[in-house]
Amino acid sequence: MLLAIDVGNTNAVLGLFQGDLLVSSWRIKTDARTTADEMALTYRGLLADSDPVTGIALCSTVPAVLREMRLMLDTYFSEVPTVIVEPGTKTGVPVLTDNPKEVGADRIVNALAAAELYGGPAIVVDLNGTATIFDVVDDSNRYIGGAIAPGVELAQEGLARRGAQLRSVELALPRDVIGKNTVEAIQSGLVFGFAGLVDGMVDRIIDSLGADPDHVTVVATGSYPEAVLDQCGTITTRDPWLTLTGLRLIHERNQ
Repeated sequence: MLLAIDVGNTNAVLGLFQGDLLVSSWRIKTDARTTADEMALTYRGLLADSDPVTGIALCSTVPAVLREMRLMLDTYFSEVPTVIVEPGTKTGVPVLTDNPKEVGADRIVNALAAAELYGGPAIVVDLNGTATIFDVVDDSNRYIGGAIAPGVELAQEGLARRGAQLRSVELALPRDVIGKNTVEAIQSGLVFGFAGLVDGMVDRIIDSLGADPDHVTVVATGSYPEAVLDQCGTITTRDPWLTLTGLRLIHERNQ
């Protein structure tokens, strides 16, 4: 059994693979203050009813968590073959950016999974609470860069915190784009605003590629709000486990 771990700024997503099949998954809150021992208690609890883990693949965008994860793996999973995605890890994806070492590990993992599963040209739209990330794979399956915008939950929290008469609302589809009250006005701005952000960025990226829109796969992944994605016209595929699949592929390539 392979344990794939994707640590993001908001959540950590864990997946347990039996061969190519994802048999279990969990989502837990990311806390940079969590110690290696606390992580071990959590992970062992989640895996208690599973078959023994025979491999681990990990990527993290949070340096403090990655440090404790290394310690946890060395202490509690020292006998398990482990691959941590970082500069120098074999992925099979050429990275054509100014400084490949600064590209987030999760972005490279997503690019690999998109190239392997769908083929380029492809755009990965990773929607999570902190950021909305666009990653681009060209028609030669090379990672050529992308774009980063704020996440919808971060924007929602910012409105509630900085707006004297604004508050946190349920991220749901309002009755109409023209809100009739404050709650619906905020929902409209978040849902339709971020859908417009996604569609606008995807259209611009396709124009930059000089590609036929009908031949570009646009994959949505991450803990995306369904209310937002339902309003996006450019998304062609939804794959919430894209990063976990990429981690599985990288583990296989580094054995």
